[in-house]
Amino acid sequence: MADQSKFIEYIDDALEKSKETTLSQLFLTFHGIPYPVTMCTQETFQALDDFEARGDDVLLASYPKCGSNWILHIVSELIFAVSKKKYACPEFPVLECGDAEKYQKSVRRMKRFPSPRILTTHLHYDKLPQSIITNKVKILVIFRNPKDTAVSFFHFHNDVPDIPSYASWDEFFKQFIKGQVSWGSYFDFAINWNKHIDDENVKFILYEDLKENLVVGIKEISEFLGFSLTDEQIEAVSAQSTFQAMRANSQETHGAIGPFLFRKGEVGDWKSLFTETQNQEMDERFKECLAGTALGDKLKYESYCLA
Repeated sequence: MADQSKFIEYIDDALEKSKETTLSQLFLTFHGIPYPVTMCTQETFQALDDFEARGDDVLLASYPKCGSNWILHIVSELIFAVSKKKYACPEFPVLECGDAEKYQKSVRRMKRFPSPRILTTHLHYDKLPQSIITNKVKILVIFRNPKDTAVSFFHFHNDVPDIPSYASWDEFFKQFIKGQVSWGSYFDFAINWNKHIDDENVKFILYEDLKENLVVGIKEISEFLGFSLTDEQIEAVSAQSTFQAMRANSQETHGAIGPFLFRKGEVGDWKSLFTETQNQEMDERFKECLAGTALGDKLKYESYCLA
């Protein structure tokens, strides 16, 4: 995966900032979307416009708690299988996180980042730096059903020491459904990305599909990225990339926060928290925003989200 020391150092800094931050002070708003002040700054968003994408960059896009760390690990392992070089990046890989200097013209540390660069983001498609669009960067988008996403997001907030927590699941659900959580509304994110589901350089992956058949999912990702790997290589990457394997190594790869990033990874965990009223509210929101869309069909809502 990415240079572990950089990754862990950045996460530790964010956790340190979290100690001083209450829930009411957690968000900064940029272009109408709330972001966590512990990880994002106005200056970084403004500097992001200067980011220069390369044709061989790989961008991994997701809403929070939909499997971004999992997909980052998989792509890193695929690059290792192809190049025999352990993937390392000298920056925290999330585009909108980190200090502004990594993009500013006078410094541009991102320019020294060796190819191929794996970048991740929780941004809407229309909030991406223009150079990513212009250079037709390959984009993998991972989605997870909204009910499990909400439950995982809640546990992340309330289980990780020092991160501002919510008074209850009911309180978190109210904010989630209104889009008043870090990185905003799941449904706004989904509607925005759905417009690009058929773009040639964009591939959508479903978290639940990876859980069901990881080997097939990794093979699809490998083919999309243009890698020629044998079945044995795909099997080896799969063995390194199970949820259990990632959880077992999480302390080493992500530091103290690791076990919280890879908590359960179950499909259907939402049933432990959702009330009947909340089920109906989420079902209505899904119907209103995504029913009948290409992404709505891909999410298999009836299979994964109907009680």
